[in-house]
Amino acid sequence: MGFVGSIVAFIVALLIGGLAIYISARVIADTDDYSHAVVTAFIGAVAWALTVWIPLFGPVIALIVWIAVINWRYPGGWLQAALIGVVAWASALVILFVLNSVLGLGIGAFGVPGA
Repeated sequence: MGFVGSIVAFIVALLIGGLAIYISARVIADTDDYSHAVVTAFIGAVAWALTVWIPLFGPVIALIVWIAVINWRYPGGWLQAALIGVVAWASALVILFVLNSVLGLGIGAFGVPGA
């Protein structure tokens, strides 16, 4: 895949991650702003990438940092941020299943861990 293809894949994956966070924030926090969700997905992905590499505890620290980003960006507390994260993860899995299995695309979600 060339440079342009990589940029397109990144943008599509970011928009899917943002959609998953948008859906979860809409359900959990009654927030209706897709662009806010896309920015949250980007910040969360950067925070994840900066912490996941830490030996032994990296993935746990990365997950806490990702939830902290959601907590910072959306109203509510830590529990509500964790719920937004769980629903975003589930939403991303459903979105990716439809896009990859039904439509035959091979893409991922940027900004939602494990999706």
